Amino acid sequence: MMKEIKWGLIFVAAIILWLIIERLTGLHTHNIEYHAIFTNVFAVVAIVIYIIALRDKRASLPNQEMTWLQGFISGLKIAVVVAVLSPAVQLLVHYVISPQFFPNMKSHAIASGMMSETQAEKYFNLTSYMMQSAIGALVMGAITAAIVAFFLKRRS
Repeated sequence: MMKEIKWGLIFVAAIILWLIIERLTGLHTHNIEYHAIFTNVFAVVAIVIYIIALRDKRASLPNQEMTWLQGFISGLKIAVVVAVLSPAVQLLVHYVISPQFFPNMKSHAIASGMMSETQAEKYFNLTSYMMQSAIGALVMGAITAAIVAFFLKRRS
């Protein structure tokens, strides 16, 4: 379980770094209209982290053999670590790194006609993002783990 904790922490650090980059490039302020597009690029980073993490796991196993199930369970454990830490990450991001994100995103969503004021208030808030990030970490982590484990499984 120590490898999964290590990789879960690395994944969380990558999320925080990514969100700092988003803020510095204006995706939380003057370039907010591009946020929805560029934030999805993090999926590439996430997949790379899972590949490296599961390779690390496989390398630690006898004869460097890993079944799909072993890889999937390892990836799922990483996802659980990320999900458990997600609320704390959201607190850090929205109180320290980018406190203007929610007001800016609400204004953008309303002004662009994507959402009504009521919808924007319900969607762009700390509680909603804490839930979305935790559930997203579990669901996307499980899917990514399943796919990466399939390609990295190795038996003799």
